[in-house]
Amino acid sequence: MRLRHLSLRDFRSYTEAEVELADGVTTFVGLNGQGKTNLVEAAGYLATLGSHRVSTDAPLVRFGAERAFVRAAVVRDSRETVLELEIIPGRANRARIGRAAAGRPRDILGSLRTVLFAPEDLALVKGDPGERRRFLDDLLVARQPRWAGARSDYDKILKQRNALLRSAQSALKKAARGARLSADEEVSRETALDTLVEWNTHLASVGSALVYARLRLLKDLAPYVAQAYDEVSAGRSDARLAYVSSLPESTAARIASGEVPERDELEKAFHEAFELQRTREIERGVTLVGPHRDDVTLTLGDLPAKGYASHGESWSFALALRLAAFHLLRHDLGTDPVLVLDDVFAELDAGRRERLADMVSDAEQVLITAAVEEDVPARLSGQVFHVTKGHVAPRGDGSLEEAPGGVQTAAHPGVPEAEDAPDGPARDADDRDDGDAADE
Repeated sequence: MRLRHLSLRDFRSYTEAEVELADGVTTFVGLNGQGKTNLVEAAGYLATLGSHRVSTDAPLVRFGAERAFVRAAVVRDSRETVLELEIIPGRANRARIGRAAAGRPRDILGSLRTVLFAPEDLALVKGDPGERRRFLDDLLVARQPRWAGARSDYDKILKQRNALLRSAQSALKKAARGARLSADEEVSRETALDTLVEWNTHLASVGSALVYARLRLLKDLAPYVAQAYDEVSAGRSDARLAYVSSLPESTAARIASGEVPERDELEKAFHEAFELQRTREIERGVTLVGPHRDDVTLTLGDLPAKGYASHGESWSFALALRLAAFHLLRHDLGTDPVLVLDDVFAELDAGRRERLADMVSDAEQVLITAAVEEDVPARLSGQVFHVTKGHVAPRGDGSLEEAPGGVQTAAHPGVPEAEDAPDGPARDADDRDDGDAADE
C-alpha cells in the first residue's frame, strides 16, 4: 500500500499543494513552522480521521477559510483508489471514495492505513492512561475498521449512563442536606435508578466486547514489541506489556497475568462490578468501570517504564510500540501500511538512528520529515522535497512550480477532482476522533 499523490486545499498552512510520491523513502525537509509536518498529518488524517497533534478539526482548516480538503490517490495491489475528505469545523465532514460520496466519513477507514511515529508519542510511555488506550483503540480500528462503530457506541452509552448517575447523585446530595425531595424529584430519582439497570446491560455488552478485543490485540502485539525494542536498543529484549483492568480483582488479576477471559466472562464481570461500585458511582456521578478507565503497563525488566526509564529508553519503547504496530499490520494485511516518521531522527542518537534505518528500509513506503536532511541516515536516501513557508518543491526538479497566490501546481495529472457532494446528514460522534471518552 502506498500514496501516489497527495493534494491539499486550505489545510493548515497550505492554500493549495500537490505532491507526487514515489515508492520507497520520501523525505520532507524544512525548518520548524514551514509546513512539513502538515503534509504527513494530512495523510494520517485520511487514514484515521484524527490528527496526532490536535483533538479537534478546527486547527486543521487554514485561518480565514471555511473548510479544508485532503485528497489522495492510494495504490494497493496495482489498484488505485481516490479518497477525499472535506473538513468543516462545527459541521458534518464529508468523504468520497472515487466519485461516490461515502455514507459517513468513517466508511473510508481501511482504504489507507498508516503508522505514524512522532515526538508526541513519548506520551505513550510517560503520559496519562488515555494515551495508551487511544493507541490500542486506533490500532484496533486499523486492523478492523468496524471497531470505529463499537467505540462510538460505547462513548454514547457511557455518556447516557453518566447522565443518569448525575441525576441520582443530585437527589442523593439534596437528601443528605436534610431537604425533602418533591414528588417530581422522587419520581425522577426512581426513574433514573430503574433506567440505570438497562444502561448497565448496554455498557456491559459493548464494553466487554471492546475489552476482549483489546486483550486479543495486546496478546498479538506483545511479541512484536519485544522484538522491536530488542532491535532498536541493541540487544535488550525485556520490554513487556500488561493490561490493567477496572473490573473486579479476581478478573483483573487474570487479565494482568496475560490471560484472556472469554467474552461472556467479561460481561458477567461488568455486572458484578456495577453492583460493587453502585454506591460510589452514584456518589461521584460517573462510571467507574469499563475500558475508559483501563490502562496498559509498560515494563522494562521488573520496573515500570513510566517514572523509571531513562529518556532514551522511553523513546525506544515508544518507537517499539509503533514499529510493532507496523509489523502487526503488515502480517494481517499482507501488505505494508504507509510508515510515517515525523521529526523522529533529531530525537535519536546516532546508534538508534542507524538501527531504525535498518528496521524500516524494506518498507514499501516511508514518509519522513526532518529539519536537517543530514539527520536522516544515508541508507534512507530517496525522494526529497524542500518545504519553505508552505511551498513544497522537489530537490533538483522543476516539475513543481509556484503559481500565483502561493499555489503549488504540478506538471502531472495528479489526483482526479471529486465533485462537490450535497450536504449530508449530521455525522456521528465517531466520525471526528477527539481521543478518549472522558473519564467523567
